[in-house]
Amino acid sequence: MSLDEVARYLAVPKSWVYGNWKGQKIPFKKVGNALRCRPTDLDEWLDRQSL
Repeated sequence: MSLDEVARYLAVPKSWVYGNWKGQKIPFKKVGNALRCRPTDLDEWLDRQSL
């Protein structure tokens, strides 16, 4: 998933995702200059946020 897709999935602004991906430990990988996230990794991250 791209940064835009993650923002839509989380229902937050793209700027929030970009500004918080390191601090919130959102499971992105850098691919070239782009951030990418696997949907399953994002779901697992979301599950951990409820703890």
